[in-house]
Amino acid sequence: MDAVLSRLFSSEEEELYMLDCMAYLMVFMAACTFLILLFENVPYGRYSSSRYGFPVNARFAWFVQELPAILVPLCLLLWTSSAKSSLLPNQLLIAMYLCHYVQRSLIYPFLIRGGKPTPFVSFALAIVFCIYNGYMQIRYLSHYAEYPADWVTHPCFITGSLLWLVGWLVNMHSDHILRNLRKPGETGYKIPRGGMFDYVSGANFLGEITEWAGFALAGHSVHSSAFAIFTTVVLASRAVAHHKWYHGKFEDYPKTRKALIPFVL
Repeated sequence: MDAVLSRLFSSEEEELYMLDCMAYLMVFMAACTFLILLFENVPYGRYSSSRYGFPVNARFAWFVQELPAILVPLCLLLWTSSAKSSLLPNQLLIAMYLCHYVQRSLIYPFLIRGGKPTPFVSFALAIVFCIYNGYMQIRYLSHYAEYPADWVTHPCFITGSLLWLVGWLVNMHSDHILRNLRKPGETGYKIPRGGMFDYVSGANFLGEITEWAGFALAGHSVHSSAFAIFTTVVLASRAVAHHKWYHGKFEDYPKTRKALIPFVL
């Protein structure tokens, strides 16, 4: 792996510059995605459409599309070497990233009960994103990120880590509520209740947005910030779409429940 990257980049400065460019490109793509999502819902789940390619089984799609987010970082960590990867702040940030994707790829897909197929285009784009982001985040953290010796006691790191943990727990708990909405043999949609769903329609999305916002605060880099921005754009749009859909579907949908931010939005 080191030999391959050495052939691609003649110096560490060149690779770091490329990683920075990748982050800025992700921010640009977030802006483009924001504009697109003003007119079109993210095409998967209840918004799936045959226009976006043939359907892919939901469990298979989640497993395969998220797997590169684990495999690419593991390849980088196992087959490249750097003193940065042995530093505590870097290790903790890498652990946060991997903890999310291990759950999302190796556990979550096998807990899904049914689930609408994912259009191939959405499936393919998710794979590309996980490869791109997995390389950008872990290569930066394992080889280039430099933090003060006391960074793990800095308010930004402590606050960010707590936000990440809260978001991760909210995300998992909300997924648990959604999985258990229907009893065995039941079909159709139901109103989710409990946890953060008592306050917002997109509780699972709020959890993941909080997670990566905390990661960005703790990581304090353009790379982690770009990831948080892109995630917020995509998931906020989906939360708003769900909120509108619920109100159109259920006459008794709670009127005080917001789309994404409790009591606000």
